[in-house]
Amino acid sequence: MNLDASVHRSTPQKLQAVWQDLQGLDISADPQLLDVKSRDYYWYSPILKEQLDPCRAELLVRVRSEADVLRVAAACARHRLPLTIRGGGTGNYGQCVPLEGGLVVDVTGLNQVLAIEPGSVRVQAGMMIRDLEAAVRASSVVPGGQELLMFPSTRDTATIGGFIGGGYGGAGSVRNGILKDPGNVSLVRVVTVEDPPRIIELRDADIQKVHHAFGTNGIMTELTLALKPAVDWVHHIALFPSYRHALEFCVAATEACARANPIRGETAAAAALSQTSGPALDAFEITAVDQRFAPFYANAFGPRFPPGRDAVFSMVHPKDLDGWRALVQQFGGEETMAMTEAELDAAQLVPAFECAWNHTTLMALRHDKSWTNLQTVYHWPLDIDLVVRQMERYGDEVLMHHEFGRDSNGFVVFALPLVAYFDRDRIYEIIAEHEADGCLVFDNHVVTIEGGGMKTIDTAQIDFKKIADPHGLMNPGKTVGWKAEYVHA
Repeated sequence: MNLDASVHRSTPQKLQAVWQDLQGLDISADPQLLDVKSRDYYWYSPILKEQLDPCRAELLVRVRSEADVLRVAAACARHRLPLTIRGGGTGNYGQCVPLEGGLVVDVTGLNQVLAIEPGSVRVQAGMMIRDLEAAVRASSVVPGGQELLMFPSTRDTATIGGFIGGGYGGAGSVRNGILKDPGNVSLVRVVTVEDPPRIIELRDADIQKVHHAFGTNGIMTELTLALKPAVDWVHHIALFPSYRHALEFCVAATEACARANPIRGETAAAAALSQTSGPALDAFEITAVDQRFAPFYANAFGPRFPPGRDAVFSMVHPKDLDGWRALVQQFGGEETMAMTEAELDAAQLVPAFECAWNHTTLMALRHDKSWTNLQTVYHWPLDIDLVVRQMERYGDEVLMHHEFGRDSNGFVVFALPLVAYFDRDRIYEIIAEHEADGCLVFDNHVVTIEGGGMKTIDTAQIDFKKIADPHGLMNPGKTVGWKAEYVHA
């Protein structure tokens, strides 16, 4: 925690002054409410749980307009009170946990779609992704509606601004790439924390200044996102006789998806990878979980994912379902579910994207709170022999789970394996072993952007923080790149 980089602390005098300045807004000091609004899913990590459990905000304000945001930003800047932005609170790195108290700003009242056009939507940052997806699907701007290019497994409880501020990719990434790929997010409107505040619009490549910055350098109020024509995806389960068979299928299915979908702005090398021979099959999600996950899914799927069989959950274009089934059979698989989301709702079954990404960890924790996880990346082509060796190395200590995606540079395989938690030293032994295997590890047991990402300081984000948050008040302690000497008095 980089506390030396924050020279402004919460005090009773500052809290009282901000309280007075924000009269007329929905502001509260209720302890129970502050307990709820000062937390996210950091408890996925026992290490973060121990570190962050004591952290609480001292005030909460709910904003409902950009004018409210401007007023809050001015008050915090005027009195040098730390503030932390909160959306749905679905992150699991402590992004919206206030390390130094102060004010939590709940932006879920910024929940309006501002404009839907063919191929794009402009939306306020606090809107729930579920509601945004429903709105663009229902719009008649494009016959049949449109859909978001990607969303997290927490689609139904996360905000779109939180996804841009703390996310990377998710369901849809195998088809459309990751958030930072060109054109996926084309505009972010940001309020600075100054007195008076300014409004800055970041476009195209400049959005990287605030994307995945954990809300440390400006308050996002509006976004413009790319859309594609809506598809009534078929949520699919296929079972395989071994995890090797499941991964071999996933590799072939990912290549088939690439043939069906060029990614905006992809490199020539990435495009060449898609030109190999084979079927072109459109998919929105491809995830593999090993058979030891079956008990965690028993209530959701029963015989559709029984013990002793490794599973692939996917979302498939209905026009390509026959080809998908043929590919499943080619790799020794068996289909146990093929239903649209409406059919799943009627049957009280969960969608495929809630069987993927970090929902797999949530499924496990509902059964046994001693589990935690890692977040790793494997190079392409996936070395399946390496995965098998890792499974043999760890036995029941690590349960395997792989997500298949693409970005503008080509194919990428993410892994979010479950780990039976013993202690901090053991977690970092396993991380070191994965790194020695050639895997990139995004450390989800630390609170800083740099520690959980590429292990380097993003100077563009720090430079923008000097502009948008010159007093160093936003989410202090979440970036090691911000130094005390940068703070304006």
